[in-house]
Amino acid sequence: MTITFQSLLEEAEIPLNEVALLRHRPQGGIDPLALWRSGTSAFEAYQSFQLRTRRAHFRRPIWAAFAAAGGSRSAFLGLYEATLLGAVDVTDIDPVGGVALNPEIHDRYTCVRREALSEYCGRLFVDWGRSPRAWVQRGTSTKPITELRADGDEGPEFPGYISLVTSMSEVSCLPEKWVYFLKQGRGVYLLTCPTSGKTYVGKADGNGGFWSRWIAYAADGHGGNTRLKSRERTNYRISILEVAGSGASEGDILRMEERWKQKLMSREWGLNAN
Repeated sequence: MTITFQSLLEEAEIPLNEVALLRHRPQGGIDPLALWRSGTSAFEAYQSFQLRTRRAHFRRPIWAAFAAAGGSRSAFLGLYEATLLGAVDVTDIDPVGGVALNPEIHDRYTCVRREALSEYCGRLFVDWGRSPRAWVQRGTSTKPITELRADGDEGPEFPGYISLVTSMSEVSCLPEKWVYFLKQGRGVYLLTCPTSGKTYVGKADGNGGFWSRWIAYAADGHGGNTRLKSRERTNYRISILEVAGSGASEGDILRMEERWKQKLMSREWGLNAN
């Protein structure tokens, strides 16, 4: 017997005809799942602005938010009470993208998180079906549950800093145990463009270690770096070049980064601008 997301809504006594299913997917350099993992407030700010031409799709008062997690696989991020406030103000700025919003084009909603089904957030995955581009659907649309991670499910063993190779699209889906180690680790990492082979050498020297830097890249595609901003969004391959000792200072890590830039000539032939 296939268990569906709709059965969970019914068990929570939430009328299906009052629910809109939203599947956010990466676009415009923003990865919604990475935003959610970096902090729900960033994701909620992102979700609160929608195109006016799609107002009819958002008229249902309860939004069930999902995010693309590879193929039709979709991660459940929470239920929200959504209320249309109207057109944005001329002074409103997209809090994630940093661009001005147009009152002629964009609406603003309040999105208040509901406690119902909150225990499944980030743990439950559904199959969105054969039409992943239909990202807003009715609550009655059947979404089979394909995975439910147990609390504390750590997934496969962490391979070690130097052995770890991942990609920008996979960062937000890494096992929790891996995230724990990446938050503790500091040092120098490498981004490699899968099409051109160009490399970018970066450093992680602050709170959150490697994870805080990588999740920033996953969220917006460039992490604030000049040359990466000027390129099309790319699914960079990510690896670690050197791990700093626990007593290393920011200056020590800066010198480590400089050595690797010289070794790999990432300024001359790669993507480092300084």
